Amino acid sequence: MSKIGITGATGQLGRKVVASLRQRCAPEDLVAIVRDPAKAASLGIGVRQGNYGDRATLETAFTGLDTLLLISSSSIGTRQAEHDHVIRAAQRAGVRRIVYTSLLHAERWGIPFAEDHLATERWIRACGLAFTILRNGWYWENHTAGLPLALSHGGMVGSAGDAGISWASRQDYADAAAAVLTQTGHDGLTHELAGDSAHTLAELAAETARQSGVAFAYRDLPEAAYAEFLASVGLPPPVADMLAQIDARGVAKGVLRRDHSVLSGLIGRPTTTLATAVADALGR
Repeated sequence: MSKIGITGATGQLGRKVVASLRQRCAPEDLVAIVRDPAKAASLGIGVRQGNYGDRATLETAFTGLDTLLLISSSSIGTRQAEHDHVIRAAQRAGVRRIVYTSLLHAERWGIPFAEDHLATERWIRACGLAFTILRNGWYWENHTAGLPLALSHGGMVGSAGDAGISWASRQDYADAAAAVLTQTGHDGLTHELAGDSAHTLAELAAETARQSGVAFAYRDLPEAAYAEFLASVGLPPPVADMLAQIDARGVAKGVLRRDHSVLSGLIGRPTTTLATAVADALGR
């Protein structure tokens, strides 16, 4: 087995990828690339310090790796620069292959949030290394993590209208990444990954009401009103504006719906259902 490096390995997705890889690989064949090595002690694999913003640390961290999973940065405003650092460092360190977690239907969004991913995809395709692009759709957890708190307020809000969203769990996407990292036949491919079924936010709210026995509904807001709401609950205004734009100008257009799921094929099982996602969030 060649050596696989995982950036962002202590993040919510990264930890699940590492756990899935450990079922397929020997621990000595895996390397966590993290900003703070102390936070990676529980992963049970090798750990190297590497910061997306510091190309020199990345070059050192990537030395000896054959395959690199680039989990996209969550930074606002600096993500493209950080991804550029990772790609250039991988080239200089002699990495053979990059696998990147991008965005479902990235070219259809038409907003800056998606352009970061499109730019990264272009650089990866041009860098001369073998590559696979994993265009991940929405995680269930993007919406279900807040359900217990939302229940106390009787509902959830957004700006996605009645658009269908093909949600899947972080575990589903992590298992797909682990499969691609350890299999052959994926070089040069872009996988559009999404759940097996699409649902609306209203349907998510209805399932939450059914399982909890509490009146619960989805309320759709105009973009500006949703941004104002997000700022009122403590999000910094730039983040609130970005999230509202993602909903109103992206999700509402149906860009997160995909009716032909590649994801379940990669993981060898159906993706996480609406009922299961809600039950997990409510601790049932």
